[in-house]
Amino acid sequence: MAPTPPSSDSRSFSATVSAITSAFGDPTRRAIYLFAHEHPEGLTASQVAERFGLHPNVARHHLEKLAGGGYLEVGIERSGHAGAGRPSKHYKPGAEKVSLDAPVKTDDLVLTLLGRTLAMLPPDQAQLMAEQVGMEYGKALAGGVIPGDAHSGQRSLRAALHVVADALTAHGFAAHTEQRGKQLRIVNNNCPFGDTAIEHPVICAVDRGMVKGMLGALYGETEPELAASRPNGDVSCITSV
Repeated sequence: MAPTPPSSDSRSFSATVSAITSAFGDPTRRAIYLFAHEHPEGLTASQVAERFGLHPNVARHHLEKLAGGGYLEVGIERSGHAGAGRPSKHYKPGAEKVSLDAPVKTDDLVLTLLGRTLAMLPPDQAQLMAEQVGMEYGKALAGGVIPGDAHSGQRSLRAALHVVADALTAHGFAAHTEQRGKQLRIVNNNCPFGDTAIEHPVICAVDRGMVKGMLGALYGETEPELAASRPNGDVSCITSV
């Protein structure tokens, strides 16, 4: 079954979230943004580097990303007596603070119907169907991210996971990647399925299927596993690869 094309409202919403994702998809960058809002007088790259233990060039990269998206304002100021020192960039918070926990709109009726439909099927069959639908949609998403791009040999697993996390965030999962030891993981801090996933945990297979489908198209065959989930009482949903 081919995935249903998104509506114009859905495309507009995804585009908006994708724009925020490009600026806030990195946990460190989100922390820097919040840190900047604690200092309305402005921050330099050196101050941010010292605060977060980063190389100044890395700190500057994060700040420029935030400034490029319009989330921070950039000014040139001179340090030293009477402003006679060397000019440096100061990054200041904009007039409006971005909400990083904006609620994602979903159709409660459709989700309730989905949950009850899956509940009527044998658990193994429901799990398989949910994962297959997720995989098909994930493959379609990957094709739209970088059309015609070869996968294995062209992109590392880590790079592919970043693409997957950004795509999941654009669909309401508020995802980011992390590494624990030798294991790479995708952490979802929000679930667009809401309470329906709590009542019918089998829906979590859709998420796993999306990850598997996207990684298959962008990198190669993998076997992602659900390491933690909100239906099981965990704080976030985590998929390990």
